[in-house]
Amino acid sequence: MAKRVLVVDDEPNIVLSLEYLMRREGYEVQTAADGEEALARIREAPPDLVLLDVMMPGLDGYRVCEAVRADPALAGVRIVMLTAKGRDVERERGLALGADDYITKPFSTREVADKVRAILGA
Repeated sequence: MAKRVLVVDDEPNIVLSLEYLMRREGYEVQTAADGEEALARIREAPPDLVLLDVMMPGLDGYRVCEAVRADPALAGVRIVMLTAKGRDVERERGLALGADDYITKPFSTREVADKVRAILGA
C-alpha cells in the first residue's frame, strides 16, 4: 500500500508542484490550503508524512506541528517543515516543536523527494 503524504501550503502553485512530485514518486497525496484544514485532515485520516508550510494565515505551521505532537494518537505522523525563512532560529524552532526535518524555499524537487524517501524509508 502506498504511503500517504499531506501537502499543506497557502500558495496554490507550491501545492500543485509538490502534489505532482509526490504522486510521481508513488505516494498517495492529499492537500490542504491552511493550518485549520491541515489539522482536520490529519485527525480524520493521519498521513504518513506532512509537508507543512510555516507561514500561513491563521493557524501557522508551527502551531499545526505543536498540535500534532501534543496528540499521542498522531505520534506516527512525520513532519517536514517548508519555509522561505532559512534562518537557523526558525529551523531550530520547527525542530524543537517536533518536526522531523526542514526544507527552505525555494527548494529543488530532488531535495524534497530525497528527504521524503529517507524519512519514510522508501
